[in-house]
Amino acid sequence: MTRLNPPLNVVIVVYPGVQSLDVTGPLEVFSEAQQLLESGLRRIPTGQPLAEATPGGVSDCGYTTTVVSPDGAPMATSSGLTIVPDADLDGAPRRIDTLLVAGGNGAHDACVDTALIEWIVARAPTARRVASVCTGAFVLAAAGLLDGRRATTHWAAAAELARRHPRVNVDPEPIFVRDGEVWTSAGVTAGMDLALAMVEEDLDRDAALTIARHLVLFLRRPGNQSQFSATLATHAPARSGLREVQRYAVEHLAADLTVEALAQLAHMSPRHFARSFRAEVGLTPARYVERLRLEAARRRLEESTEPVAAVALACGFGTAETMRRSFLRALEVGPAEYRRRFHTATHTAATPAVAPVPSAAA
Repeated sequence: MTRLNPPLNVVIVVYPGVQSLDVTGPLEVFSEAQQLLESGLRRIPTGQPLAEATPGGVSDCGYTTTVVSPDGAPMATSSGLTIVPDADLDGAPRRIDTLLVAGGNGAHDACVDTALIEWIVARAPTARRVASVCTGAFVLAAAGLLDGRRATTHWAAAAELARRHPRVNVDPEPIFVRDGEVWTSAGVTAGMDLALAMVEEDLDRDAALTIARHLVLFLRRPGNQSQFSATLATHAPARSGLREVQRYAVEHLAADLTVEALAQLAHMSPRHFARSFRAEVGLTPARYVERLRLEAARRRLEESTEPVAAVALACGFGTAETMRRSFLRALEVGPAEYRRRFHTATHTAATPAVAPVPSAAA
């Protein structure tokens, strides 16, 4: 009989006031990964074949998930939903592969829970990787695990994380960040992107995409994708002329959107316009326009079969090579590869390869 591998124990740490989706989102991803392993369509991470399945015969290989809390008692999440942890901290598996701390309104109280922080400090070094979802980053930071590392959290909490923990290099933009064995993610659904990236690392890209399709996720987003759109990420300028420039740029991506052209539209000198735009919007005009064009190009690549050159022209890049350089700079992947990964047709055409009952995650 084939020898089975030890399980990859995923331990999710919760506390009163935790965000329910920060818990259930990653949990669903790892659960789907285990079902995929049990189907025999993937091998377990070490490459050893999965044993012939009998009812309950695969419980000691692949992924297992355990939700733990300080006392193991039922608790209310931030939405009022009650969850029942599997165990208290002492009941966590002896061997932890992935230690994941969920976020939520209760994170700040969790940061001053001495017993919880001491437990994380003690167990984190023994785990293969440590992660947080949303404001769970505050808990990791309180345990000193983010010192000297690049990390992210929900964009609305990023400034506070940086203020409280100046030794952490807080990046408010990415959906998730990996710095060595420590992973951090933005809010709520970004935790699923983080978990999918872990599954891709453990198994392969096809496994992660199969799970994303089955969970009806629109796409498996790369970690360096921005948490928010170019328009939402910026400040609304006070001057009506600058607001008009923003509106024009959104509606005329293929037009001449140089500083000189936009300054003329705003009835300002180029130097004064560039200085005022950056002060009120938070980005240089060139950076803002590039973000708008990238956003539009990504949508067209995801939703259409237009040639890459046509997408580049329609979105104002001019040439496919100019668009390719912009994609590589911002997303670390070229337009053709981006379409191959995320074109929606690949998500609707494939047949789910895991459990027959679809999940309600989105």
